[in-house]
Amino acid sequence: ELVLGERVRVFVNRARSLRDVLLRVREFGDAEYLVFRDGERERRYSFAEHESLVASAAAAFSERYGVGPGDRVAILAANCPEWVISFWATVSLGAICVGLNGWWAEDEIRYAIGHCKPRLLIADRKRAARISGDPGVPTLIVEDRFDELLAAFPNAELPSQPIAESDPAIILYTSGTTGRAKGVVHTHGNVTNMLMVSFFHGARLMMANPKAAELPQLPNSILVTSPLFHVSGLHCAAVTALAGGAKTVWPMGRFDPEATLDLIEREKVTGWGYTATVLHRLLHHPKVDEYDLSSFRSVGGGGSPIPAPLIERALARFPECSHTMGVGYGLTEGTAFGTLNAGMELTEDPSSVGRPVPVVDIEIRDGRGRAVPDGEEGEIHLRGPLVMGEYWEDPEATKAAIRPGRWLNTGDVGRLENGKLYIASRKRDLIPV
Repeated sequence: ELVLGERVRVFVNRARSLRDVLLRVREFGDAEYLVFRDGERERRYSFAEHESLVASAAAAFSERYGVGPGDRVAILAANCPEWVISFWATVSLGAICVGLNGWWAEDEIRYAIGHCKPRLLIADRKRAARISGDPGVPTLIVEDRFDELLAAFPNAELPSQPIAESDPAIILYTSGTTGRAKGVVHTHGNVTNMLMVSFFHGARLMMANPKAAELPQLPNSILVTSPLFHVSGLHCAAVTALAGGAKTVWPMGRFDPEATLDLIEREKVTGWGYTATVLHRLLHHPKVDEYDLSSFRSVGGGGSPIPAPLIERALARFPECSHTMGVGYGLTEGTAFGTLNAGMELTEDPSSVGRPVPVVDIEIRDGRGRAVPDGEEGEIHLRGPLVMGEYWEDPEATKAAIRPGRWLNTGDVGRLENGKLYIASRKRDLIPV
């Protein structure tokens, strides 16, 4: 189909907007969607409760702050239920959710606010305190007025104005390692095609898993230790889990290996997208063998290359995941997914980041933009419906990144051999799969 001016392969049965995704999951009703635990404090929300709160938040954002299609709502907060509710409310209005990096200092926060010009800033107390003086935008403090605002619109319905697949839905900022952070714009179509890639990947692994029939059937329960301002926490966890009817389990605050082990056992966690650092800390905790982790069915790593000895230790600790463990190559500009290497392919060739996902084409090009032969190194280029819409308010950077035919120049260096991608050097993140 024609996507942002170019014909590319897409998934036929995708939702047409993120609000469509929200409407499709009503069948899950009283099943749990969100479990947030902070020490002894725990908050749980079913799919039905979540939708009701999203509708109330959307009405509040619209009525109290004038948020409408195309407006930005920026979120500056640690992972919390209000982050997720605000996200779904914003995109349901046809507005754009801007995830601000929760680790930023004041200068970085003020730059992003000035850059995306939000109609509303939603912040928790800790991060709001980093902004001295007036932030220059109406601000809603999560701990102070969020619940009161929702209570003012108790019987609201989800918005119904049209949303196009090409409409911007999300802005996430790059790391800014080579200058000011850039705002990556994801359209509704970017994200709904990303969801279908995730479902395809999960279905393929389950069909190829000879142990699947032997394992006790457990409801999907996903542990989330990535921040919501990153594709790993937002796209690959909060959005994908909602679309698939899975429970998400969120430990709050700093990563605590023993508290996380307890949470895995208590909530019978079946899946986890980790980074090498948190995986190492969990597996090397002195009490790791005291907890029942047998509920795991699928684990995947990202954030940085996963050392082979750590993969081996993980497979020994999670034997049920021997046919589902995976790594992948992706970047924010490519809506999380580019390639996947999982199951037996990972065991046989752990040095590769895998084959392109179904709707993504990959080319390796030299410095003049010409495709190079198989096995030769060059810059990695991606094409398909997952390529970002643009860099927000930055046409020069957009033109430099998105080449004719909407080929995305990732800036990373690698090679293709027998259809599989190998990374030589990179400035991007590996994405948990």
